[in-house]
Formats: sequence, structure tokens, C-alpha cells
Amino acid sequence: MKTASLSKSELMLSAQTSMNSVLENIDLTDKEKLALTCRILFDKGHGSGLAGQITCRTDAGDTFITQKFGLGFDETTADNLIEVDLDLKPLDGKGMANPANRFHTWIYKQHPKVNCIVHTHPTYIAALAMLRIPLIISQMDTCGLYEDCSFVSEWPGVPVGNEEGILISKALGNNRAVFLAHHGQLVAGETIEEACNLAILIERAARLQLLAMSAGQVQPLPADLAREAHDWVSTDKRNKVNFAYYARQALKNHPNCI
Repeated sequence: MKTASLSKSELMLSAQTSMNSVLENIDLTDKEKLALTCRILFDKGHGSGLAGQITCRTDAGDTFITQKFGLGFDETTADNLIEVDLDLKPLDGKGMANPANRFHTWIYKQHPKVNCIVHTHPTYIAALAMLRIPLIISQMDTCGLYEDCSFVSEWPGVPVGNEEGILISKALGNNRAVFLAHHGQLVAGETIEEACNLAILIERAARLQLLAMSAGQVQPLPADLAREAHDWVSTDKRNKVNFAYYARQALKNHPNCI
């Protein structure tokens, strides 16, 4: 067995090289990916009426695509998504964006590497938010959020003002996620695939935390190993492979969404 003498770092590098060369990316437009993200997250418990927004930056840089206000995640298709400017005005003059999209505009302005934002109120995140304690990452599967999730402990009220945009954009900092007390979650990715995966991950982390807290005291992970795991699962290829799997699941349930 030729690999028996290889170090862990060598085996990790070999696996990443194979992922990049063997596994193919799915060919979809941004609107198709965004519509699939809406359906994926709906199926995974992120739907809460008309609350929550999913957006992605366009190539123009100062406009973004989002769902039309009045439609749920389970009703969103590639055809009924709209493109709006930073004042939330639809470019075609039809429909309207969710007014709470305003805080997305602040994140896009302050974080040029962010190209997709998911903000939702899924059940376990919402329940944990009621306790006003930070998200704890202490299980291998959720290490993608280790030292990568900010915490906003105060609720600023109805999320349609510029104040919340400034607050959340600042709180995000260099992280990819924000846990909002009394509210929900926000994740920001360089790609749609990354943001979708993070949204799924943060709800799973909240669920595990609540279950663990009901049984005892959550124990910390070794920091060096948790950081290693964070980087291992946070590559662009891993995000694309995960998203492709979730997309196949969604298309079985919602074949007409794209």
C-alpha cells in the first residue's frame, strides 16, 4: 500500500487534488442557482412565511438578484427572480424586493468579496436566538463555522432601516456568518454555493447545540484541529460538490424551479 507512509497533510493535499481534477461542476446560471438555493433551504426548514431573503450580486456590481416580495422560498423560480439596485428598485419596474433587503446592500458595499447573502429564521436558529447566547461549534461536521461566526447580542427591531445594515455589516467583519439574537442568521459567501452550504450548516449547528445543552455542558474542540477541519471543508470545490448534491435533491422535489 503506497499511501501507508504518507503524512496526514500529504493525504489531505492528494484528496483535494483529486477532487479538483475528478469531480465536475454543474453548469447553471446564477438565477438557476439562486432559485435552487431557495428550494433547498425551504426543504431544510428555512422557510418562515415571507421572512428571510436570499440575494446574489450581479456582474454589474451595484445591482443584485433576489426573490420577489410576496413569494415564499417554495414558490421561487429562476423566471420570477428580480434584479434590483442598491435602493431596492427593480430594474424592470415590476414587483418589489423585500424591504429588509436593505441590510444586504450595506454588506455588499462594505464587503466586496461577498457575492451571495442568505438571511433566514430557521427553527433551531430562532430557538437558540431566544436564549441570547453565541453559537458554539463543537462537532466535526459543523467546523466550517469554527471561529467564523459573529454574534450580535442586541435586537435592533424591525429590519428595514439603514441602522441594521451598518450594525450587521460591521459585526460580520472577516467572518462568513452572523448569529442574530432574538432574530435569526445571516451567511455571506463568495459564491452562491458557499452561502447555501453555510446556511444549511448554521441551522444544523444550532440544532446540535440545543440538543447537547439539554443533556449537559458542551465541551470545546481542540482549536488547532478545529481550524484544520474548517479549512478542509471550506474550499471552493467542496462547496460546489455539496451544492450539486443538494441541487439534485431539490430538483427531485421541485423539477420546475429552473
